[in-house]
Amino acid sequence: MAGRQQRVPAELSDRYLGLLADVSRTGRLLRRAELESLRTLGERSAEAGHGLRELVAHCLGATRQAWRTLPGISAATTVAELRRTGDAVLAATDGALAALGEGHERAQRMAVRQEESARREFIADLLYGRGDLGLLAERAERFGLRPAGSHAVAVAVGEDPFEDAHPLVHRVERELVGRFGERDVLVTSKDGRLVCIAPDCERAVLEAFAELVLGPGTGFRPVLRVATGRRHSGASGVARSYEEALGALDYADRLGLPARWLKAAELLVFPVLMRDRAAMADLVRSVLGPLTAARGGARPLLDTLAVQAETGYVNAEAARRLGLSVRTLGYRLERIRTLTGYDPAIALHRYTLETAAMGARLLDWPEQPL
Repeated sequence: MAGRQQRVPAELSDRYLGLLADVSRTGRLLRRAELESLRTLGERSAEAGHGLRELVAHCLGATRQAWRTLPGISAATTVAELRRTGDAVLAATDGALAALGEGHERAQRMAVRQEESARREFIADLLYGRGDLGLLAERAERFGLRPAGSHAVAVAVGEDPFEDAHPLVHRVERELVGRFGERDVLVTSKDGRLVCIAPDCERAVLEAFAELVLGPGTGFRPVLRVATGRRHSGASGVARSYEEALGALDYADRLGLPARWLKAAELLVFPVLMRDRAAMADLVRSVLGPLTAARGGARPLLDTLAVQAETGYVNAEAARRLGLSVRTLGYRLERIRTLTGYDPAIALHRYTLETAAMGARLLDWPEQPL
């Protein structure tokens, strides 16, 4: 008991035993101010590193030792008086322990909130590349990342925004930590998206992440898409990979890509195409501008070009997807040749038409004027 008492704040021992002595003498209940002071002691004990079990064991042990020396108990005490004193002491002990526990839990909740706040701030700085890289690297070690290595980021989007309390966030994190351990695996929600950061040496982490969110099982709605950025080294590499993943999601939405799992490495052509927006707009105007003269506007003919490219210029399959007859499809292709002067049957012309059509989708033309 002596060793345990040394580990517990001396103020708690003095305060608690003083309250027991007064309660045994008067039979009263603990006052509100006394309970609040015990809550404060519980909070301070938690901040000092004392566990709740340790505090409870100390108080119960002190009660047992002090029982025979309490002012309300003597050789002349009757059985009825002893019973009343015992009830008062037990009630005081119960109230004191409850107050200590409330204060201890209050400190724990505050510590968790502070840790979560620090974690969210670190993740925001990491994903957006903010702050001093040296300090960012030091903070990364605290949260289980080795910034000197290479990392890649996967981002998932669903019909509903993801928040920290979303059950799928906890399920995915639990599954990944169970498979790969806590080191270097970071799962979080950010701006309504689900984000996973993993080291390059653990490429299976991002694959497992994609599989979990695309097929989460009973009780969860599958996400719409997952995009994976390329691997990059250093603390700034996480931000680059994150930007690539977001870019892949953006291109997929604007182009109406059917794939649910996107890899930025496979979509590098789109950033290249859009690097010079003015040049792309000029290409769309020059090549596809004449399609606006067609009956029904340019949209049907643009859709025809897109489906033709998707089907490898197999007319029967393209006509089926468009809900047209092969003859009607042939008429549309002829209109494209007549209006633009480019023939999809010629390889160079086909490439020009496809590039311009892709640019039109990226620029949302003809709905948005160039």
